[in-house]
Order: sequence, then C-alpha cells, then structure tokens
Amino acid sequence: MSSPDLTAADVAAVNDVLETRYLSLGPQLVAFEEAFAAAVGVRHAVGVNSGTSGLHLSVIAAGIEENDLVITTPFSFIASANCVLFERAIPIFVDVDPQTLNIDPAQVAQAADHLSRGGDAAKRWLPPAIRNSQCASRHLKAILPVDAFGQPADYDAIRAVAVEHDLWVIEDSCEAIGATYKGRPAGTLGDAAVFAFYPNKQITAGEGGMIVTDRDDWAALFRSLRNQGRDVFDAWLNHTRLGYNYRLDEMSAALGLSQLKRIEELLEKRERVAGWYKQRLAGVEGIQVPYVAPSTTRMSWFVYVVRIAPAMGCIAPAMGRDRVMQALKARGIPSRPYFTPIHLQPFYRERFGYQRGRFPVTEMAGDTCLALPFSGVMEERQVDRVCAVLRDALT
Repeated sequence: MSSPDLTAADVAAVNDVLETRYLSLGPQLVAFEEAFAAAVGVRHAVGVNSGTSGLHLSVIAAGIEENDLVITTPFSFIASANCVLFERAIPIFVDVDPQTLNIDPAQVAQAADHLSRGGDAAKRWLPPAIRNSQCASRHLKAILPVDAFGQPADYDAIRAVAVEHDLWVIEDSCEAIGATYKGRPAGTLGDAAVFAFYPNKQITAGEGGMIVTDRDDWAALFRSLRNQGRDVFDAWLNHTRLGYNYRLDEMSAALGLSQLKRIEELLEKRERVAGWYKQRLAGVEGIQVPYVAPSTTRMSWFVYVVRIAPAMGCIAPAMGRDRVMQALKARGIPSRPYFTPIHLQPFYRERFGYQRGRFPVTEMAGDTCLALPFSGVMEERQVDRVCAVLRDALT
C-alpha cells in the first residue's frame, strides 16, 4: 500500500548512532526537535514514541480529566478519540464536512453552545449510553480537530468557537506535516499540535511522534511526562509527577532528522503521484477524487483516498466499494477502506451505545472511501496500472 522513501543517508544516520554511547535522550533527539520546531515555525518541539502518545500528553496538558468533554471527529484513526479516554474523559463526536471530511465547524459551534449551556439541548450531543448520567453536567474543555488525509481542518472557524467558550484546541496533524492553512503551517493552528512518523507517513522515523507548541509551560510538562514524570531539577530516579515511558529513541530521532532534511523533496514527490492519480481518475464515472478546500494553501498528501459511488441495486453503500476492492485484489492491487468510523468500532458501540445513523456523513464516507496504493516512490506506470484496473472494476 505504501513504501517509505529511504536513502543511503538515512541508513547511515541510524548506523552512526550505533557507534555512539547514546541510544536514548541524546544529541540526535535534541537536534531533531530543534530542526522540527524551526521547520514548523514554533518555539518548542518535543519528541515522543508515537503520535498517539503525543495526543495523550496534550490532553493531560490541557487539564482534561475524568468525565470532561472534548469535541472531536468520528472520522479518523481511532487514536484521536482514544487519547481522550486515556484520561477517562468523554469524546463528543460531531459529523464532518461532506467535501473535506474534516470536522464540521458549524456543528462544532452548535455543540459547544449547547454543551456549555447544559440541559436538554446538551444531551443530544452526548453518547447515548450516558445521556442521563451525572457526567452530563461535566465541563467542556477542548476541541480536537483532525487534519484528515493531510488537509488542515477549518481552524479559523474552530478557533473562534474556542475563544468564545474558553476551550483549548489540540491539533491532530499526524497526517499533515508540511500542509498549510491560509498560508499558515499545520502545527501552528492550535494550542498544541501532534505529528507522527509511522512508515507510511510523509517522513518516517520507523515509529515516533512530535508535539509542537509555543507554550513554555506545556513544553516543560511534555518533557517531564514522556520520561516517567521526571523534571529537569529532579535527582536520578526521582519523579515529580505521574509520567509515562513515551521517549523517542536516538535511532528513530536520527532517521527522522535525516528525513526532515528532505521534507520538500518528499512532499513534492507525493504531490506528483497525487497529480497522476487526479489526471487519470478525474471525470471517471463512479469515482470522486479528493477535494482540496480553497483554505488549504498546501495539501500534504498522506494517502490518496477516492470515494466509490454505491452500485445500483446494492442494499448498503459499502457493497459497491467492497466489490471494487475485491476486483483490485484479484488483479494483485491492494486497497483499504479508509476510515471505519470510530463510533461504529466495537468498543465504542459497547461502551457508549452508538448505532448507525448518528453521523450520516461520516458513515457514508466510511462506506465509500477507498485508499489506493500511494507513496512518493511510486512510478507513473504503476499509477497507470492501478487506474486502469480501477476503471475496469467499475464497469
């Protein structure tokens, strides 16, 4: 589905670490953090072992506690909601925009207004299983937008809601390194933002993540929390607060730093592959290519996701997409549904009582979205073959 774009320099950077006495919390991590902060345009960058860990620490920094409420999207990788549950808080889902598939700012505004006022109006936004429980009166603390597929959410509208209701904004930019919103870089649009470096990301460290912020107090807290709660002034094995083993090792930091030096090249190669797909699939009946909003002044292509129109006579929209997937598989081409809505995941159904019909735009996207093979190392002939087989599968 996706291959990392690695060079001899990347391999050498990792091997060089093995010749040193530092394998964790060493100079490569410091260099990666400093370079990343400069690339994004923020005061602080703090390396962690995954994007999920970065989101968790951001939730803690925002003071989100048991039964607090966080508005977020159900159309995302599950970590963006799980990080709220890690602190026993409650993710409040609102539906997504039908074009961008990012969180709908109009619904964010309505949900924030109702939840802040409380009463019966607030209950409609709560998960079904807890609408009549005491937690219905708890506090709304934050908004957690997700930059789905590398496209920033509508942050001006979201920030306006946050200012009105005194909420934190935690920016999940795990899929959007290098993207810009109205000329402003992803990562600078919230109180804190998180990026991730899994092998299918625009840059990879094998595993790993980076939290960025302009807040000095949050940055210091992130550094303590990732290292078992130690503060800079703590003696060896003394711990000021409850913390976690969320450290980013030196080998991963070295690879991430090496990749970051090529960030423009890596983004341009992905943009080129996305352009090939768009040229070949635009206007093909039954396929909707990705929509890029005017506010997205630079798309950071993480995956290439098309939407497959429901087949005539199908009882469920997903049947058309799934039939196309089987046809691609039969010709040796992998593909994936992208995403399964979070509220329909078994754990969320069981715990919160969600059923189909609650978020219709998200559910239609979950039924019709299809991720095609995509990476910066794909060749034009490979895109040609994928598109030819896809067109055949639709006939």
